[in-house]
Amino acid sequence: MTLVLGLTGSIASGKSTVSLMFDDFNIPVIDADKISREVVMPGEKAYREVVAAFGDTVLRDDKAIDRKKLGAIVFDDEEKRKMLNSIVHPAVRERMVSKRDVYVSSGAKSVVLDIPLLYESNLTHFVDKTIVVYVDEQVQLERLMERDGYTEKEAEQRIKAQMPVKEKAARADAVIDNNGRKQETYQQLEALLYDWNIQ
Repeated sequence: MTLVLGLTGSIASGKSTVSLMFDDFNIPVIDADKISREVVMPGEKAYREVVAAFGDTVLRDDKAIDRKKLGAIVFDDEEKRKMLNSIVHPAVRERMVSKRDVYVSSGAKSVVLDIPLLYESNLTHFVDKTIVVYVDEQVQLERLMERDGYTEKEAEQRIKAQMPVKEKAARADAVIDNNGRKQETYQQLEALLYDWNIQ
């Protein structure tokens, strides 16, 4: 039976770094962020709905959605953020579940659903166990400013748009502390997979 793992964290917690580590253990990862880009490609149903809701001003010259422009609109307006989520999230969920089911029916030992908003979107029923990648809030803020070039205010806005990482950690089946070096994070993941008998 396939063990379905839900991997989550908060923005700039290092979840993507941990997600890539599963490759070393031959465990496939289904990435909600990648799928969220796929479902808003020109020609997709969610793309048409986003353009209908937000207008042509969110498009680049090549007619693809300008994620920065759209982000600037929705992070300033709770209602618009909810509207965007109501379009994109169902399309992402549908695609994730169908990809997950392919691995399950093929008899994979384990598969990871990498979902940033696992708890916020109440998607824990899609998985058997949850893993939260944790960092202290100050580390998160500094990493986000450094990574994306945000001001402190912009970084704080994006952090506050999600459930606090401490709250996620309290709900998780396992927590990976990513405050230290990459090697330490890797060792925690390896130990966890052995503990859960996936390796």
